[in-house]
Amino acid sequence: MARYTGPKTKIARKFGEAIFGEDKSFEKRNYPPGQHGNARRRGKKSEYAIQLEAKQKAKYTYGILERQFRGLFKKARAAQGITGEVLLQLCESRLDNVVFRMGIAPTRSGARQLVSHRHITVNGELVNIPSYQLKAGDVVAVREKSKSLESIERSLSNSSTVYEWITWNNDTKQGTYVSVPARIQIPENINEQFIVELYSK
Repeated sequence: MARYTGPKTKIARKFGEAIFGEDKSFEKRNYPPGQHGNARRRGKKSEYAIQLEAKQKAKYTYGILERQFRGLFKKARAAQGITGEVLLQLCESRLDNVVFRMGIAPTRSGARQLVSHRHITVNGELVNIPSYQLKAGDVVAVREKSKSLESIERSLSNSSTVYEWITWNNDTKQGTYVSVPARIQIPENINEQFIVELYSK
């Protein structure tokens, strides 16, 4: 499946935030890209531009392309609850995102690769679909043959963030997706209401 493979720092600079994780290049130049950088005069953004930027930020953050993202929005709109909140919860429930949150991979793209390369199991079964939607109580683990992978060991040793809706056991290299996170628990700086407004036009 197609994925964005261009310069990530340029995208991070566009949003003024290191949305792909730690980025030394972004830290050096945390102003908008372009020939004139900070010196360029930027006019007031239109309502549409602000809404579009919110959608693009969410898509780049979670590594989801337009067609798939639109599908998630339709699913969120059909579900009970606040549409924008449900949309982010669906993004957070993706297997690649949970693998990233558990610290098995340092980035979402790295997590996507681990899932695609059949290193991850869900409830004891191999799953190689990054967009697989987890349900509360699902057990995510590193496949037995992959537990000694250096990249996984390194990522886990550097991971220190704890999330209330996920448990992780470093000895068995498995964790549980305990519950769907509430909006207040999701740390991403995304204005989901703008995305709802954009798709509702």
